[in-house]
Amino acid sequence: MAETQTTREKPIFKDIPAFSGFSVDDISAAKDFYGETLGLEVDASGGMGVLMMKIAGGTNIMIYPKPNHTAATFTILNFPVDDVEKTVDELTSRGVKFEHYDLPGLNADNKGIHRGEGPTIAWFKDPAGNILSVLEKDSTS
Repeated sequence: MAETQTTREKPIFKDIPAFSGFSVDDISAAKDFYGETLGLEVDASGGMGVLMMKIAGGTNIMIYPKPNHTAATFTILNFPVDDVEKTVDELTSRGVKFEHYDLPGLNADNKGIHRGEGPTIAWFKDPAGNILSVLEKDSTS
């Protein structure tokens, strides 16, 4: 008699291309910020006021409007870059403001870059207050 798989042994999502999403309070501001300021591909053609943002590797992230939006209190997107300082300078020239957290073992320089323990990283917020980061590629492997 052949062995059969139980329901728990069958992979449900193994081959499903999942994607993440997050809310914003102003979809137009999000489209400008992610599309123009950060230079990512955003598409609003899906309807219902939703943006689909494509990041490297072909992954899509859904950005959806939410009238009672509350900004995430954690980092929703991390962008590994070759040079955090150069990226911070470029984003600053585009109007991005970097966060200056003053926590034990986590102090930022005047640009908002945290160095030392852990990866070299800088955090910033989108127009809806969601937290994003740029961090050194070498420290993410």
